[in-house]
Amino acid sequence: MSIRTERVAAIIKEEVGLLLQREFPMEEIGLLTLTEVRVTPDLKHAKLFVSIMGDEARKKKTMNLLEGQKKDVRSHLAHHLHLKFVPSVEFALDESVDTAMRLETLFQKINSERKQDGLIQ
Repeated sequence: MSIRTERVAAIIKEEVGLLLQREFPMEEIGLLTLTEVRVTPDLKHAKLFVSIMGDEARKKKTMNLLEGQKKDVRSHLAHHLHLKFVPSVEFALDESVDTAMRLETLFQKINSERKQDGLIQ
């Protein structure tokens, strides 16, 4: 990514992050975090990765809610970005936190089994 693309991605992440905190109450949708923003080199498309804590039903409900708010998010960006074109917005679920938690659980299980077998102290 170029420096300009990285700057635009950082600004989008900051602005949309604040918008999500303000407009989406945690009681209704759970813990929602904007983890990463990727912008195409021509600055016309932005992919926003979100992490949602909760079960699959909550994640699906939250993603559907976000999909319905894409126009509002883009409108918000139009007021806060000083670009010729406002990028289109696409939300994607970031599964990295869930994957990390599953791996941590597996590592703990392996370590406890090794301790029981006397392989480690």
